[in-house]
Amino acid sequence: MLNLAPYAAPNATDWKAPAGSSGATDFHRSLPGYGQSALVEVPTLAARLGVAHLYVKDESSRLGLPAFKILGASWAIARAVGERAGLDPSELTLPALIAQIDESGVKAFIAATDGNHGRAVARMAKLLGRPAFIFIPDGVTQAAQDAIKSEGATVIHVPGSYDGAVESANAQALAQPGALLIQDTSWEGYQDIPAWIVEGYQTLCVEIDEQLGRAPTVVVVPVGVGSLAEGVTRYYRGDSSYAPALLSVEPEVAACLLESLHAGVLTSVETYTSIMAGLNCGTPSASAWPILQHGITGAVAVSEEDAALAVHELNALGVDSGPCGGATLAGTRNALADPELRAALGIDSSSTVVLINTEGFSANPLPEESA
Repeated sequence: MLNLAPYAAPNATDWKAPAGSSGATDFHRSLPGYGQSALVEVPTLAARLGVAHLYVKDESSRLGLPAFKILGASWAIARAVGERAGLDPSELTLPALIAQIDESGVKAFIAATDGNHGRAVARMAKLLGRPAFIFIPDGVTQAAQDAIKSEGATVIHVPGSYDGAVESANAQALAQPGALLIQDTSWEGYQDIPAWIVEGYQTLCVEIDEQLGRAPTVVVVPVGVGSLAEGVTRYYRGDSSYAPALLSVEPEVAACLLESLHAGVLTSVETYTSIMAGLNCGTPSASAWPILQHGITGAVAVSEEDAALAVHELNALGVDSGPCGGATLAGTRNALADPELRAALGIDSSSTVVLINTEGFSANPLPEESA
């Protein structure tokens, strides 16, 4: 039985992540259509939660897609193709990749996904003139599948869980000459590309710092395999001049990070269908785990009902949010209701809270029974 009690680590802000470097933000700024996603202040929510300021980092429109995933997928593909073509990371731009894609030997891209990562990989594949094969588990909505197909990709359904889809995608990549797996979770022998995806996500945090111009009290991040949370944690425990508390949020039906934090060791859990499809993962990324174990201040799980209510609330206030983004609001409420976790996060009436809204409603709409 899962331990769904909130987790608190009040000393996590003192931990420093291993030093790293990334040219991801400069690469993203070179992409056509790049612009900072909005950081939206929502005073109504701040008042309801009893804090001074609440902001939503709104990833519902990012480089022409309704989710943040293109930040990681684009940078990982750029690094992987560039490395194979002999390009220096400082030289990476989309035109340079297009010019050198034949030299790289990459003939196709493969990924497993709950929706948005697969579409992002498919978009980059289309830009580079290569086919994409996207493996999906049970529970991915027809709308999400259609969105992936709209990028020209082939969608392959694997009955069962996300972890099973990852295994199938990896097997296909190994069997198909010239295929390149672009996966946002790591395992022994597969670490470079997941690390580059994590680097890509940090552009989001660079923007928050530039837009806010001061230290937030807490940043709230949704967790699937943990790649986004790893990126946020590495940034705020490393490159940033700020060190806010970090709160992770997962579905109750797939709380693999929360279970791992309680156990003190990387732990897999059995998952069930969730409206938070992008968070419905049973095993934390192997590379993310040690970073999150040391750098996350608090962790909570949220119910399907609370996530759905949060989606309605955010959309009613003018924030375009799907269930994975809405989970951050539901998770913040859960954290505030727990005295130990609230104290660890340092939240009071003067606090500034930043919610990372990872997707728009169109990227992962609620099922009809939750609408």
